[in-house]
Amino acid sequence: MKRLDKIKGPNDIKQFEDEELEPLAEEIRTFLLEHVSKTGGHLASNLGCVELTMALHLALNLPEDKIIWDVGHQSYTHKILTGRKDQFDTLRQFGGMSGFPKGVESETDIFDTGHSSTSISAAIGMAEANELENIKGTVVAVIGDGSFTGGLTYEALNNLARLKSSCMIVLNDNEMSIDENVGGMSNYLNKIRVGQAYNEVKSSVEKGLMNIPAIGEGIAKAVKRGKDSIKGLLVPGMFFEDLGITYIGPIDGHNILKMVETFEAAIRLKRPVVVHVKTVKGKGYRYAERHPQHFHGVEPFDLKTGKPLLKKEKMSNTDVFGKKLLALGEEYPKLVAITAAMASGTGLERFANVYPKRFFDVGIAEQHAVTFAAGLAKAGMVPVVAVYSSFLQRAYDQILHDVCLQKLHVIFAIDRSGLVGQDGATHQGIFDTAYLTQIPNMTVLAPKNRYELSLSMDYAMEFDGPIAIKYSRGTAFDGLKEQLAPIEYGKSEVLFEGEKVALIAVGNMVETAAYVYDRLLEKGKRITLVNARFVKPLDEDLLRKLSENHSVVITLEEHVSGGGYGQAVSAFYMQNDIRNIRVHNLNVGDAFVEHGTVAQLRKMLGIDADGVLETLERYL
Repeated sequence: MKRLDKIKGPNDIKQFEDEELEPLAEEIRTFLLEHVSKTGGHLASNLGCVELTMALHLALNLPEDKIIWDVGHQSYTHKILTGRKDQFDTLRQFGGMSGFPKGVESETDIFDTGHSSTSISAAIGMAEANELENIKGTVVAVIGDGSFTGGLTYEALNNLARLKSSCMIVLNDNEMSIDENVGGMSNYLNKIRVGQAYNEVKSSVEKGLMNIPAIGEGIAKAVKRGKDSIKGLLVPGMFFEDLGITYIGPIDGHNILKMVETFEAAIRLKRPVVVHVKTVKGKGYRYAERHPQHFHGVEPFDLKTGKPLLKKEKMSNTDVFGKKLLALGEEYPKLVAITAAMASGTGLERFANVYPKRFFDVGIAEQHAVTFAAGLAKAGMVPVVAVYSSFLQRAYDQILHDVCLQKLHVIFAIDRSGLVGQDGATHQGIFDTAYLTQIPNMTVLAPKNRYELSLSMDYAMEFDGPIAIKYSRGTAFDGLKEQLAPIEYGKSEVLFEGEKVALIAVGNMVETAAYVYDRLLEKGKRITLVNARFVKPLDEDLLRKLSENHSVVITLEEHVSGGGYGQAVSAFYMQNDIRNIRVHNLNVGDAFVEHGTVAQLRKMLGIDADGVLETLERYL
């Protein structure tokens, strides 16, 4: 690691001679593999853009020039080249370095990211600000081809041509988002990937004509005027050029010097430019190259075999959902499944393999996924939209306007609800209750264990109207299997009856609540334990009953305080002037939650077993 040790801060890469750059790239790859195999993280995407990142750092001057990383999970090499190599032992660890760009870590992390398709919009904003303030500097957005399935990308491109200053869009094309790319834009890029010949031929022809004495320059200009029609024939669509954006590429994303030359030329144009760079996701590690989707986000693994160090023994909620959906697919011929580039992550692979015609991957396009589902529902199908909680929030208007307003039977299977851990603030699913329960006609279920999740799916299939089932990441809770009352609309489930204090837990927090209940029981203290089950509607009859023979109701949820279940319970008692009961809400509070294990984050927030027990004992 001799070369890598010379990099202490931004722009230090410029001290290396050209012949040292490829060995430096190999050192970076080795470093990434050694560290990510221990800490976990996003591997394949980072291995694929090592040379791309190096070329950008060679062509730019940071932080005067600015790089915005779309999604941001591919920014590990950027962190190394800006002097954070020694922090990689803490990558994604509690209190350590984030796996995404964070302005609090470095002034070269110019824009905090975590979700896709945002970079071009942000880059335009910064470039416009440079124009207004007469500030020199280039703004660069690095965006993957997978993010080009997101609608925000096209809203931004539609406005990009208006810029009069340097703004370079680097299209990092590895033919993958998380799963393989789908759709028309993917097909378009497939075509222009082989369009290199046109650019080479055009350049050769122009040079040749210019060398003809006397008449060469005039002929060259005439040919140049006709280039658009020629280009339209040879490069299908000319999508970017037709928008008024100069397009360069595709070029080899692992040829550092070629990229530096191209980037510097693009910057000198002083206008919006798209540079199409072709990379290999997972490059340099054979397992990641062969199976990039499996090495997108990884837990600690064995470098020699590529296999996870921790064996997966128990079923996850995602597994439970996937198997149940497959069974329902046979029972309900009108059931269809939709994902936004997350077939494997949401557990839809089994369904897709058995019922390929009833499975739809729309790419990274959550807004389209929801309205597409609305159209399917309106035409008599029963669509299941399987999506992570933090990604579904991108489609709020579509849920409200296109699904709930028409009371359409769309089922939202919301994975990663609650704290997700080491991906940090942009991925925590701690806002879904708030953004879903405010919408009329929406029903929200939060099953307590794997059996109730399966039962909830049965219930949702027979339901009339929009319904969401939210469940957490990780191992499915296997306890309380004997307590499984039939699901009745809007009814919570009383698990154990006690006195004085009632603890109402939501979804995955029932496991913690049950543990606390047992510990209190060992001390001779018996409380009432309730599984909320329905986040919306509230079980108002139960809340009234609890107020008759309890003095305290404590709510427990892995969600922010604003718009949460606890706030709804407090509002119910206040609005109904029920004053003989005190409500204490245990939740995440009013905050974004950074990275760490779920156990560490719960402890920090006071909603782990010890924190809940301490609160209960104060009232007992």
